[in-house]
Amino acid sequence: MDRPGSVATLRKAVADFARAHLPGEERWCVALSGGADSLALTAVAVGERRTTALIVDHGLQADSARVADTARRQALEVGCVDAQVLSVDVGPGGGPEAAARNARYAALDAVRDGAPVLLAHTLDDQAETVLLGLGRGSGPRSIAGMRAYDPPWGRPLLGVRRTATQACCAELGLTPWQDPHNADARFTRARLRHEVLPLLEDVLGGGVAEALARTAAALREDTDALDDQAAHALGALLSGGELEVAALVPLPAAVRRRIIRGWLLDGGANGLTDKQLRAVDALVTTWRGQGGVAVASPMRDWRLFAGRRDGRLVLTREPVS
Repeated sequence: MDRPGSVATLRKAVADFARAHLPGEERWCVALSGGADSLALTAVAVGERRTTALIVDHGLQADSARVADTARRQALEVGCVDAQVLSVDVGPGGGPEAAARNARYAALDAVRDGAPVLLAHTLDDQAETVLLGLGRGSGPRSIAGMRAYDPPWGRPLLGVRRTATQACCAELGLTPWQDPHNADARFTRARLRHEVLPLLEDVLGGGVAEALARTAAALREDTDALDDQAAHALGALLSGGELEVAALVPLPAAVRRRIIRGWLLDGGANGLTDKQLRAVDALVTTWRGQGGVAVASPMRDWRLFAGRRDGRLVLTREPVS
């Protein structure tokens, strides 16, 4: 029988997620750090599907191996069918938070064996993500936050507060790991969590995290609708891998830039920034003979350029000298 309180809240959130997004799935993985959010998620996920815990050891702290092994043992104790520790090397690119995240996702993707992976992001994490997007001026796609299910990544707890995961662990007698990085002011998210959001809650009279999450949901609906329009238009406008400028000019800017974004991604670009998209858009709207725009690409030996030629947007690749 369900215990009252936060355990029941989390179990309902996971069950609702499973019905909505993974009705035919018999197994899944959970990314487990050992912290309260992921430990609580792991403990309730085992009641819905055959669960494998994946513990990523980033090797960034002296006792990381011990923390990872403790999390592995806790996962087996709560009922996981398997628990694996994945050791990764965190590179220097993009700052420590981004580098650790990239290494973590790559490791999880490599071993999930076709199964979806549940991540323990909460409503509080969603609010922090929206604030980060606002502060960086990254546009509506960033402010729209995280999706509940973005295959293979699932986030059943996006509607649950962090206090509920902590209470869930307490109710189940589980001792979560307290990551010192979560309180380290060197990290942007830690300062948002401990300084910015509490101040906003105080100044605005509470409910800020929920309001930010609602804003993300509303923006995501709008963004999805515009993305669908752009995807349909891209298929109609694309000819031989090129885009006719005259057909792009009369389109609303929000749709046109999404078409351009989809075209660039299909052509091999990745990690596109708003500045890059606007520069390519300027080849359509404010054409004065300017040269091509370099866009981010995973290719090490080649650079990708978007340019305009004979009234069309074209993609070219140039070797890195």
